[in-house]
Amino acid sequence: MGAGNERGLHVIAVPSGVGAQDPRCEEGPAALTAAGLLDRLAHKGQRLSWETIPRPSPALGRLEAVAEVCAALAQKTYEATAAGHLPVVVGGDHSIAVGTWTGIARALDDKGALGLLWLDAHMDAHTPDTTPSGALHGMPVAALLGYGFPALMRLHGERPALLPQHLCLAGIRSFEPGEAALLERLRVRVFLIDELHRRGLDAVVADALNIVGSGTAGFGVSIDLDVFDPLEEPGVGSAAPDGLFRRDLREALAPLFRNPNLVGVEIAEYNPYRDVDNATARAAIELAELLTT
Repeated sequence: MGAGNERGLHVIAVPSGVGAQDPRCEEGPAALTAAGLLDRLAHKGQRLSWETIPRPSPALGRLEAVAEVCAALAQKTYEATAAGHLPVVVGGDHSIAVGTWTGIARALDDKGALGLLWLDAHMDAHTPDTTPSGALHGMPVAALLGYGFPALMRLHGERPALLPQHLCLAGIRSFEPGEAALLERLRVRVFLIDELHRRGLDAVVADALNIVGSGTAGFGVSIDLDVFDPLEEPGVGSAAPDGLFRRDLREALAPLFRNPNLVGVEIAEYNPYRDVDNATARAAIELAELLTT
């Protein structure tokens, strides 16, 4: 392939934490930039562009603010994909995923469906009827599938941005019965952490690629950094024990990030206020660097 990704990376920073219980992940994109994210990508000869989604108006309520951010982000990921670039979205809390993948799905509409691998400690598949906390960053998977608040689930129009047969979740180890019931009813493939430990991450990622790559026009990878084990990567808003380790995930994702059918990458929930010695920042940057090889 040569130096870097031939399509060029379009990095989109989303400094919004309004959907999270701990909103300080809004400082994640700036902290990752300060830790060298863009410099490291550019140093490897990568064609690179960068822009930032404006923070939501403080006068808005939480739902309206998240909807505003996601609508703006969806337009940007649509434009980047339509122009032949590879969107790399850096959050911010994981509610931004509604915008990221709605825009990319819209850009693929005339070619086919979007596939998505969701790497997370949580299912993020709550609706307003099932959520115990009301936190919007626990709802993006449901919204992308067409369930939940109309302000989020209808960004793609009347059709959902994702079909359940093209979605899989991996690394899951913290969830509530209501969201699990929705995904089970829709027959979404969920790889719980026990299965990853038992079968190995490479085998699970290979299965996931078959799911998100079959019958789709391209696939994306959405990474909530809390998929990592907090003993190694503490800089996240909603840590859960018994997660994945940096080296293992990096090695498993490398072939996916080189796959020509990859249409987008999202890295969310970096919380610099909870990090220790920039450990989680380094992990996030190392994942992004896989796109340059």
